Formats: sequence, structure tokens, C-alpha cells
Amino acid sequence: MEKRAFIAVALSFVILITWQYFVLSPKIVTLESQGQGQEGVTLKSNGASQNATEVTNRQIETPTTSAEPTDKVNELAPPEHATSARFITIETPLYKATFTTRGAVPDSFELKNYTDENGKGISLLRAGSKVPALAMGDSRDFVFAKYDFKTTAESITLKDNDTAELVFTFEQNGVSIRRTYKFSGNSRRIDLKDDTTGLREYYITTGSDFGIFGTEGVGTHVGSVILQEADRVDFQDNDDINDVKTYMQNIKWVAQEDKYFCAAILPTSNDDEAIAWKKDGDVLVALRTNRAVNNFIIYAGPKKYDDLKLISPSLVDVIDFGFFSIVAWPIFWILLYLDGFIKNYGWSIIALTILVRVPFIPLVNKGQRSMKKLQKLKPLMDELRERYKKDPQKMQKETMELYRKHKVNPMGGCLPILIQIPVFFALYKVLFIAIELRGAPWMFWIKDLSMKDPYYVLPIIMGASMFIQQKMTPTTMDPMQAKIMNLMPIIFTFMFLSFPSGLVIYWLVSNVLSISQQYYINNKAE
Repeated sequence: MEKRAFIAVALSFVILITWQYFVLSPKIVTLESQGQGQEGVTLKSNGASQNATEVTNRQIETPTTSAEPTDKVNELAPPEHATSARFITIETPLYKATFTTRGAVPDSFELKNYTDENGKGISLLRAGSKVPALAMGDSRDFVFAKYDFKTTAESITLKDNDTAELVFTFEQNGVSIRRTYKFSGNSRRIDLKDDTTGLREYYITTGSDFGIFGTEGVGTHVGSVILQEADRVDFQDNDDINDVKTYMQNIKWVAQEDKYFCAAILPTSNDDEAIAWKKDGDVLVALRTNRAVNNFIIYAGPKKYDDLKLISPSLVDVIDFGFFSIVAWPIFWILLYLDGFIKNYGWSIIALTILVRVPFIPLVNKGQRSMKKLQKLKPLMDELRERYKKDPQKMQKETMELYRKHKVNPMGGCLPILIQIPVFFALYKVLFIAIELRGAPWMFWIKDLSMKDPYYVLPIIMGASMFIQQKMTPTTMDPMQAKIMNLMPIIFTFMFLSFPSGLVIYWLVSNVLSISQQYYINNKAE
């Protein structure tokens, strides 16, 4: 029975992986293509307004670029940096950013309310980036990142309900650019408007380092990502990209991300194109259009569900729960709902574990009773194997007759395991990548549910509970297989030593519930 269960689980994973590859693989066009403007586009975006409602705007933008492409950028004088660039500081209750006149781009971006292990603010923009964040140009060279823009702005400090604009301008040899940033004191949303003249095309990129703090984890993506309709396209820096990959129509956003943080550019039109290419070892992503006036929403911050949803419903997809997203999202919403009442994610995880187990109680009871019956039939099964060891067909027939006589389903113990697999992996993914658990304390020495137990107390208790559960569970394994299985609690204990505390709490509570359920079944059977 154990072998059959293992084969069933393996086949399930093969089917899931095959389905992921052939059904969910996004369509990629590996060629350069010209975007087409569209009048009368309906724009829908979720801003961080005071009432946090969705606002649907209708804008009609007529491209002001001439029908014939121009090469006025080639006529620009080489950039001169005789004087140092100016820096303008933008400080709100949520972040502190510095913008530079060289390229009219952010030079630093530090989050408030989020700190690293040394207690310093999280920086989402590294100094000396190869390609600056939000760099713009008429090609993938982003030439305007090298030029100095003009501005009359001084440093800006915003309170909760304040708003402010930062305007940069550039004009030379028929090329003019007016870049306007709009900031809000109560939101991480930044509105960006670029009004250009004299460009063949318009490109804007997240750059090479924007949005990545460096947090990684098993099964988490770090790097560039594009959302086209509902399909995520993830890139790794070691991806072999020889040509520019173009994704046309219905581009929701381009971004860079790690486990907990991201920076994204959201177009306010559905006819922009997204491109990805490799430069100096980094995979970069950008938006491309042929419009002269371009509006974007910029987000740089945590991958926190409530914050992302306020910006745009599509931005929530930057949280990636993987294969079992269809199961993981409801579990995640329930966790947030529970914490709204309990106000402690440690206890919320315990409550969630109990709720997840409730629907499976009848099924698990049935499976445990089936395994208990199989254990009692083991002497008779061994006798049949010995009697018909030279006649496998006869042995199989007599074994099935034995099952029918005693009303035992040989797969009854496997079915509960198979059905719970998607729920387990979905819950595992939620607890592993949800930034809501980052820095969230439980009690006593557990100060951060996203980090391992510093004293390894929880993993050791979890291993002990797994050993007790194993001893209580009926089995039909032979002595050699049983000895091998006895090593599993030790192996799992060492595995869980480095796992986040939130995951260990889930597994420990799940084991305790299984022990209670098995104790009830064993006593009832007796």
C-alpha cells in the first residue's frame, strides 16, 4: 500500500508539471515589433485614495509624434557633466527617496516600517546600478539617463494627506521632455507622466536593481517579471536570452522582485508592449510605445496584499503561490481574515491549521479505520503470500477476496493523503512567502515567524510529535521498511531546523491533531 501511495503521489506531480508546461506557458514573440497607438482606451486603476475605491478613467491620447520616424536623438550633443547633478529628497511617512537631475530618475529608495537584521531601513535601490531605475529613451540604450535635466524643485516632505509634484525638463535640438512625478503622503503609489517630442519610440525600464532587497528562499523568484493578461513570465539572470523577447498587448506591468519586495511599472493603456533582453549579465524588462504622452503608475515596496490591491488588482499577481495558487489564495485570505480578529499571526496559523483540518476529519477517520483493519488482517495476508508465492495471480485473487470478506478498502489509507497534498503545499507556500509574517512575533522567544527558531525548540518538539504519531499509526510494512520509516522523524527534524517558525508551528499543530484523531480511532477500534 505504501508503494502504491508513493507511485500515486509521483504521478500527481508529473501531471501537474506537464500541465504547467503545456497549458500555462505564456506566448512569447522573439522579435522586435512596433507598438500601435489606440484612441479611446479605457483605463482602470486602483489608486490609494482616501476611500480606497476603484476609479475608472477614460482618456483619449492622440500621439503627437510625426508619422515619419525621426532621428533627432542622434543630433543631440554628447552629455556634459561639468557640474554635479542635483539631488531632491522626497520623504513621506512610508518611504524616503532621492531623485537626481541626471536622467530624472530615483537615486535611492528606502522603505520605512521595514528594517533589515541590523535594524536599518530596507533599501530597494542599490547605488551604482548599471541601468538606472525608470530610465527612459528612444531605444534600449536609455540615452536620457546620461543627460542632465532641469528642475526648480527643492526637497519635499509630505504628511498623510499631502500631495506634491516633482517636474524635470529637457530640451535640445528638437527633442523635449517633461517628466512629472506625483507623490502622496498616504500611499506608496507614484504617478509618472512623460510628455515627449521628437522621439521615434518611447522606452522605460525598471533598471537593473530597483525593487530587489536580496531576500531569497527555496522556490521563490528573484529577478525580472512581466504580467501579460493573467500570465506571469519570470526571468532569471542566468537565463540564456540571445534576442529581444517581445510581449504584445494587454501588458499589466513589468517589475523586479525578490521574496518579499518588488518595484513595478504599470502602464495606464492596454496597447503598450513589454520587452525583455539580457545586458551585462542581467535580464532587464521595459515598456515600449510610440505615444508622445505616456502615463504610468510606479510602485516600490513590500509584496503586501492590502497595499498591492490598493494600487491595482493586477499587481496582486506579483505574489506568486505557484502550482497550487487556486488553493493557496483562499487559504491566504482566511489567514488575513483570522488575524483581523486574533491580532497575532502565530495564533492565526494555529486557528488556520485547525480550520483546514476540519473538512478532512471524516475522510481521515475512514482512512485510519481502514489502516487499522489492514493491520489486523496482516497475518492472514502474510499467510496467503506464503501459500501462493509461486502463483501471483492466485495470490492476488485470494487477497482481493479477503478484502471483500472483511469489507476493507486497500486504498482507504492512501486516499486521505492524496487529497490533502494540494492543501499542504498551498499552505506551505502561503506561510513561506507571505510578507505579513516577516517580523511578526508569536510568543516567548519566537520574535519573527518568518525566521527559524533561534533555539530549535519547535523543530525538536515537532520531531517528537512526528515520532509519536508514527508509533500510533497502523502499518502493514515489513520490519525492514518499518526501520527505514523510523528514520523519518529524525530527517524531518533536521530539515525543519532552518524552516520559518510559522511553518514549524503549522506542522507541529497538524501532528498534534493527527495524534488526537488516531488516539480516538485506536480506542474505538479496541
